[in-house]
Formats: sequence, C-alpha cells, structure tokens
Amino acid sequence: MGQLWEQSQDGVVVFPSGRRIRGRGLRHRVPAGPLPDFGLYLLGVPPPPVEWESRWLPWRDLRLPSDDLEALDAFREAWDRAATERVEVACWRGRGRTGTALACIAILEGIPPDQAVAFVRQQYRRRTVETPWQHRYITRFRAGGR
Repeated sequence: MGQLWEQSQDGVVVFPSGRRIRGRGLRHRVPAGPLPDFGLYLLGVPPPPVEWESRWLPWRDLRLPSDDLEALDAFREAWDRAATERVEVACWRGRGRTGTALACIAILEGIPPDQAVAFVRQQYRRRTVETPWQHRYITRFRAGGR
C-alpha cells in the first residue's frame, strides 16, 4: 500500500482530488504492473477469488445495483481507499456497470451528477454507461443516498 496507479496505465481514472481508480473488465487478464490493493466487483454472481482484498456488489449485467444503500457504501469505500491504495472497479466487460460506478464515485468526488458521465467517458472509455436507466441512476445519484 502507499503507491497509487500511474496516470498512464490503461483504465485509470484520475479524479480532481488526485485519487486514481482503475476500471477494467474481468473477462480480460489482470493488466501488467502492480496488483490492486482493493477491488470492487460488480457482478450478478460472486466474483472469482483474487489475491487482494475485495468486495462484491451484487449487480446483474445491464441492470442497476440490487441495493442502493449497499451501492453507496461500496462506492464510498472505493473512493475513500483510493486516497492511499490502488483500487480497481470492475464488471465482466468493464463498460456499463463499471462506468456507472465510476460516475457515481465522481459524484462523491464533487462532480455534478449531470456531468459525471461525460467525465468518466473522457477519463475512462467513451462508450461507457450503456443503458438509459444507468444514465438516470447517475443523474439521480446523491452522495448522501437516493
């Protein structure tokens, strides 16, 4: 712990505070370089075991998180830990759920909800956040709960 992701690493989102979180798809191999200290995994089934500390947030593909309060807590944990640890957020393909989670974390960071998707698309992947309901979830997301 103590070293953060390099800005140039694939999938790394740099937030205004300087915190960095890597987004990725679990269907791909773990990228070369340092391993995460913590992973937040957004899947409909429990994720495969990893060598680092992790948290599973139940979230089916192309849907929304199963529990809004649990999602808020998981996003806060990822954001808090990113101050001092290498954190990754991942779903199966690394697009819809990952982008939605990163946009919600951007809101925790202070980015207005109506700008969070554009921020993540600029920082992470331009086609992230896939469905209209994911967009609505983000624009209605509030750091203090929904």
